[in-house]
Amino acid sequence: MSRLSSFLIFIWVGIALQAQSLNPDFSKLNFGCDGNSITAGEQWSRTVVDVLGFATHHNVAVGSATWACYADTQDYGSPGFSGISGGWQRTDDKMEMQMRHNNVSKVHIQKFISEVESGAYPAPDVFVFSMGTNDRNLGSAEEALKGKTLDEVDVTTMAGGARWAIQTIIEHYPQCRVFVCTPIQTGSTEHNAQNLQKIAILRELCQALSVQLIDCYSGSGITEKMEQPSGRGRYLRDGLHPDKEGQVLMGRYIAKEIRNNFF
Repeated sequence: MSRLSSFLIFIWVGIALQAQSLNPDFSKLNFGCDGNSITAGEQWSRTVVDVLGFATHHNVAVGSATWACYADTQDYGSPGFSGISGGWQRTDDKMEMQMRHNNVSKVHIQKFISEVESGAYPAPDVFVFSMGTNDRNLGSAEEALKGKTLDEVDVTTMAGGARWAIQTIIEHYPQCRVFVCTPIQTGSTEHNAQNLQKIAILRELCQALSVQLIDCYSGSGITEKMEQPSGRGRYLRDGLHPDKEGQVLMGRYIAKEIRNNFF
């Protein structure tokens, strides 16, 4: 074998080893996520865990959840904590309304941290947020990003609640890679216009907090043009929520983005 051939083999082996070192073994990593009804249970996150082979799956998402807190939102585990409800139909039950007002990302993250600290789940290596569809009080990224600590952040806005939740995960798990998914397109052009406003805020927050934004709105394969405002379309069963095929499609896209952007 010539010296040139030996040298080229040496270079090839070096490149191969370097590439291998940049591709993590996800089977040794733990996955966590938070979100609303598009994330709760065994939906897109189940596909992500299966495709990448994560060791664990810790999902604290609840249907109807928002980034933004309410004026009376209780801290998870505080005295008199009422619990969390994903209910959405009209009710006059005060306890149910308090539980619905606790259905926010801040409380979900407090619950997530509590479950890790109790030993029920390991600390996450990857954490994905997928929120925003249900938020109404958006606030501004500029206002939410003021200051270095979370003490003065107005968590009753989407921007403030998102900053609180994302930064809290970063602070508690400094070795964890955090990703934020944008809302997907729905079958409603009006809803999508609102989602674009929310995405602009989330993009600014992610840039400031140096976390990866996953553009599910533009890249997941789900488009308003193939969906109905209500009722079944190509991937949405009711104009908003992905059916099984839509969940898998969304999960495969998110898995690809995590794999390509993990370091």
